[in-house]
Amino acid sequence: MLEVSHVSAGYGDLTVVHDVSFHVEDGEVVSLVGSNGAGKSTILRTVAGLLRPKSGEILLRKERIDRTPPYRIVKKRVAMVPEGRQLFGRLPVIDNLLLGAYTLPQAEVEGALADVLKLFPILGERRDQRAETLSGGEQQQLAIARGLMSRPSLLMLDEPSLGIMPRLVAQIFETVHQIRKQGVTVLLVEQNVFEALEISDRGYVLQSGRVVLEGKGQDLLGSDLVRKAYLGAAA
Repeated sequence: MLEVSHVSAGYGDLTVVHDVSFHVEDGEVVSLVGSNGAGKSTILRTVAGLLRPKSGEILLRKERIDRTPPYRIVKKRVAMVPEGRQLFGRLPVIDNLLLGAYTLPQAEVEGALADVLKLFPILGERRDQRAETLSGGEQQQLAIARGLMSRPSLLMLDEPSLGIMPRLVAQIFETVHQIRKQGVTVLLVEQNVFEALEISDRGYVLQSGRVVLEGKGQDLLGSDLVRKAYLGAAA
């Protein structure tokens, strides 16, 4: 589905991501993991069209998209849930959801809304409540639901567990599992390495903007490099 090939990207003269390559197949959950500042979010922004790569190319279903405007990428059924949620706090839940469906034909909107409210029933109960008054966990559910309103075939999640109470983190990752069961491919960026790799088919470990390790999720959990660097295992 998605192929990122030798991509370097950054901000102005600063290059954050260096010669990164990875791929995502239909139906997979693939994680990009690593510490803060490793370049994970920059990669997602580049795939989403918010940044243009300095070199390399990005293919979606074998079509090059690294010079495609973000709104056209959304129309190609790719959605990103940004770090920090980026909700419209003063708007009610229902309006935030409907804004996520702006690329859909009107005939599909009600069906999309029914699907996300089935996945996140609390949002149906809060539909007329301002987004800024929701709890942190509810706001994250709303951000993910808004991304799903465009009915993406590829959903990119940027740090979905960030700022969530520890007892709710497992719920967020269970949601990712449920989204995958519905046939949506997921590209997940996470600092929470253990939980991310546990639910992933495959993963890529980034350090200083470079891929230093890749493999199946369970294999990476057993890697000495991952265990020592990210899971707190003794050297």
